[in-house]
Amino acid sequence: MQFLLAFIVAAPLLGSAAALLPAPPGLKGKSPEQAVLRHGVTVTGVILAAAVALTLGFDHDAPSRIQATTDISWIQALNVRIHLGVDGISLPLLLMTALLFFLCALYSYFKLPAGPSPKAFVALLLVLESGTLATFAVLDLLLFFLAFEMVLIPMYFLIARWGGAQRQAAAWKFILYTLLGSVVMLLGLLLIGVTAGTFDMVALASDNGRELSHTTQILAVLAIGIGLAVKTPMWPLHSWLPDAHTAAPTVGSVLLAGVLLKMGTYGFVRILLPVTPDGMATFAPYLGAFAAVGIVYGSLACLVLARKGNKGDLKRLIAYSSVGHMGFVLLGIASMTPTGVNGALFANIAHGLITGLLFFLVGALKDRYGTADLDTLAGATGAALYGRAPRMGAFLAFAAVASLGLPGLAGFWGEMLALFGAFDPAEGLSRPAFLTYTAVGAFGTLLTAAYLLIVVRRVCMGDPKAGPELAVADIQRYEFAAWTPLVALTVLAGLWPAVLLGLTDPAVQKLLAGGNS
Repeated sequence: MQFLLAFIVAAPLLGSAAALLPAPPGLKGKSPEQAVLRHGVTVTGVILAAAVALTLGFDHDAPSRIQATTDISWIQALNVRIHLGVDGISLPLLLMTALLFFLCALYSYFKLPAGPSPKAFVALLLVLESGTLATFAVLDLLLFFLAFEMVLIPMYFLIARWGGAQRQAAAWKFILYTLLGSVVMLLGLLLIGVTAGTFDMVALASDNGRELSHTTQILAVLAIGIGLAVKTPMWPLHSWLPDAHTAAPTVGSVLLAGVLLKMGTYGFVRILLPVTPDGMATFAPYLGAFAAVGIVYGSLACLVLARKGNKGDLKRLIAYSSVGHMGFVLLGIASMTPTGVNGALFANIAHGLITGLLFFLVGALKDRYGTADLDTLAGATGAALYGRAPRMGAFLAFAAVASLGLPGLAGFWGEMLALFGAFDPAEGLSRPAFLTYTAVGAFGTLLTAAYLLIVVRRVCMGDPKAGPELAVADIQRYEFAAWTPLVALTVLAGLWPAVLLGLTDPAVQKLLAGGNS
């Protein structure tokens, strides 16, 4: 188990270096480009297999215990250690990350985005995977920061070199926002580590802030929270996200929504809730307010984009939907209750699966039509996917109803538990304020249903003989292979939520209790 976790974190880096080397003569095949893309599929597939093996070997009877640990002294002067481990909170995120990277590598093998060398594309994809996996596996504050920052450069180049229109401006906006947030976050992490005398996240969580004064906790939450909120993204620090999603290639959008946004919310749960509980209690009402506004703001922005005549871009619309969905995650965290935090973690996974599927589908539509503009797709009567490409229409309708939180699918449980957590927040938090946030969030679910049903009506319905005179190919085999696992897991998590909650709940209970089971 110890070896498996270290292998999962380090192997993508080795695979990235190998991708830049010339392919061995026996593995070149007919095309060197296909050889390196095949290498990407192989490496990500091996990582996924290792993650599945780690999950099977995980002691599911003790999900609150840190397992598969590696703890080696690295920088003795600062007491920084190479400390790795997983529990019920990080294991689902680790597994979902490995799955999404494998599906993106598989999709890219058949549909590589236009851009420079495939070698560089695969190498950057694998560096990105290593950084995201490390973020969910490390248990040292400085290592967390390094892993958190490691993803910025590869994602910048994926947007800037393989993206669409306005890709340079979107890439710069992405990296400037996240870098500025990260600088502030580093100051907060250093403040905690220096004051407490350790950067070890397990020791800090067990101490539960007793070594940190109230002022120190407030400063740390403010600094670290800003950096995490930018990556989440929380309203009003979200403005980089729509541009980045609109310009990014399909797999870039899938990974940005499915994995990178989760790094911010994971930091709130893993670091701020257990290490600075008093500081979080001070800021929780404000975090809840920003979350509630983000839910409604994201939904209203989507409604505007979905309306006929507004030239709304579908990728941009789904990006704004992420602002709303991540608002539910932040609202659950702000409640500081086991119910709310479990809901936040469940919504994290549900959003990764469902929004990843949505970006895959919109990318496929853009490839077929040459545009993601909703008015162009819909024409006068609707794009009529049900008639022109029925399987793609069915996939899109499924992803939309899953995203709006239909009971029986994964999107329902996370949002419901987050609202339940806000309805009865932790002791000491203002219940009237959180009741208001609950009402606003519930209203946001209605707005979410409204814009997603408008999208389904305009894209899936209509007269197949009207609109753009263009033959639309239905789902190809490689698309079916890349999308079906996301559909299956969305249904599984919706019908059997205990698969996730059985892992997260004991770990969350222990985390909120200051390391005591």
